[in-house]
Amino acid sequence: MKLVGALVGQFRETAGLTQRELADRVCVHEETIASVEQGRRPLKPDLARVLDHLLDTKQALHTAVENMPEIDLIPAWAEQYMDIEAEAIALSFFANQVLPGLLQTENYARAVFRSRVPAFSEEEVNAQVAARLERQEILRRKVPPTTSFILSEAILMARLGGDKVHKETLRHLRACADLPGITLQVTPLARQTHAALDGPFILLETPDHQHLAYTETQRGSKLIADPDEVSILAQRYAMLRTQALNLEEAKGLLDRLLGEQ
Repeated sequence: MKLVGALVGQFRETAGLTQRELADRVCVHEETIASVEQGRRPLKPDLARVLDHLLDTKQALHTAVENMPEIDLIPAWAEQYMDIEAEAIALSFFANQVLPGLLQTENYARAVFRSRVPAFSEEEVNAQVAARLERQEILRRKVPPTTSFILSEAILMARLGGDKVHKETLRHLRACADLPGITLQVTPLARQTHAALDGPFILLETPDHQHLAYTETQRGSKLIADPDEVSILAQRYAMLRTQALNLEEAKGLLDRLLGEQ
């Protein structure tokens, strides 16, 4: 990824273009070009072809991308979702086992990746944590997405990473609950009904107001564009919001958990 990114940067400079000028010509965000050049984001085949044509590089970039090693920093099945997430104007998360990546602290994320089986090397853990923290920049955009989180109370009770990380995580969640544009709710363990027993999912709205959904399994994921399927998950999310503690009640729960530590 770093080698391909360095090639993009060299070809761009040879053409006398800035990152912003190149981004404008290929209709992507300037940050996308910067991330590719720094080796933090893979160059996609379709963009590689466009760049080869624009920069007159004789298919060098497309050839490089086609011959990339199979092992990437981010699994290929998650890349499309992450591209959409970075530009979404609205995000809705339901999580029942682990915090969504956008809410994870560095230490929590490290505990998540150190729990992986088969195990990551320490170098791989560091790379994954850095990529996860970078994703959180979308919450600090000049115009951040409207973001809703519904978390199972089980996530708040789990001591992933140990007591110190747990307390830090609760404090972080309490601070996030006060951020503008973010709504945080909690589904209590004591509930006798639950609208999403099939597992976690994410709803997204793109800048052109397309509504999508995303689900993950142990070894893959699914980006859902079919309106009927997205509607079913949207109905479930709407029901979850009525079943979960509201924002003020969730803040109270976090305060109580912090007070007990």
